[in-house]
Amino acid sequence: MTHKIAILGASGYTGAELVRIIATHPEMEIVALTGDRKAGMAMAEVFPFLRHLDLPVLQKIEDVDFSNVDLCFCALPHATSQAVISELPRDLKIVDLSADFRLRDPAAYEKWYGKPHSAIEMQKEAVYGLTEFYRDEIRVARLVAGTGCNAATGQYAIRPLIEAGVIDLDQIVIDLKAGVSGAGRSLKENLLHAELSGGTHAYSAGGTHRHLGEFDQEFSKAAGREVLVQFTPHLSPMNRGILATVYVRGEPAAVHGALAARYADEPFLQVLPMGQLPSTRHVGGSNFVHIGVIGDRIPGRTVVVAALDNLTKGSSGQAIHNANLMLGLPETMGLMLAPVFP
Repeated sequence: MTHKIAILGASGYTGAELVRIIATHPEMEIVALTGDRKAGMAMAEVFPFLRHLDLPVLQKIEDVDFSNVDLCFCALPHATSQAVISELPRDLKIVDLSADFRLRDPAAYEKWYGKPHSAIEMQKEAVYGLTEFYRDEIRVARLVAGTGCNAATGQYAIRPLIEAGVIDLDQIVIDLKAGVSGAGRSLKENLLHAELSGGTHAYSAGGTHRHLGEFDQEFSKAAGREVLVQFTPHLSPMNRGILATVYVRGEPAAVHGALAARYADEPFLQVLPMGQLPSTRHVGGSNFVHIGVIGDRIPGRTVVVAALDNLTKGSSGQAIHNANLMLGLPETMGLMLAPVFP
């Protein structure tokens, strides 16, 4: 059985990534694509790298016939998804790639996003989309909220360590480098080539980045107590990729053992041999996460490094992983793409 798929917001980077992956998925067929500002255009005009595909013309959301759609991916801007998803048919399965349904507490959403949530009941219904930790809930969900790409990377490195009790919960530092595509496709002066190329800079430092809301929520839930981490992201002049370097107080062997045990049966999580560290260039364009562990020169301290592609495993690949579960398909279907190298 081929499942009919709609992608709302197909003219952005995550929308295009969804199309790229679904194009070779044996059990999904794209029947509707939207891009309000580019309605009436072919995807080949918006993304020439997709010109080999026979795809629907972009249209406005209100013109989509959802009666023939089994599952909808929403790759819309933050805050837009709340209003749009609230109007979609109640029998439609939805994977939302925005931040709108990630935080369970309405007060936390208002704190981090600066406005009250406008779809509280749907927020209560949403399942957090970190697939490896919520797959049972995702299988039976109607609405899945995809994680932030930075939040996913940090959680893959840290969450098993919290669950195994092998680190000091009050001494966790996340230093993260993110590629430019994570900022979206809209024109921004600070993302012009001349403004960005040749340099790296920190942003949202001092505990102001919105993905801290996800860290607070998920780490505290895993620990059964409040866990607050230090987190500083940096914008790096690369198109794709996230590299998170995490500093923890804990014994290297115990840290490595906890990660290796937790991910032993996970198809997309690969823990490298002790002492080997990952690179973003080895996961680009794939749904894989590479995690490395090395001891620090200070006894009792350990460095964990995690690498993933922000557009694939950090967003669209994760969304398809969740959709596979929601549709009763093998969860790796369409996602075993090898990384692109060099």
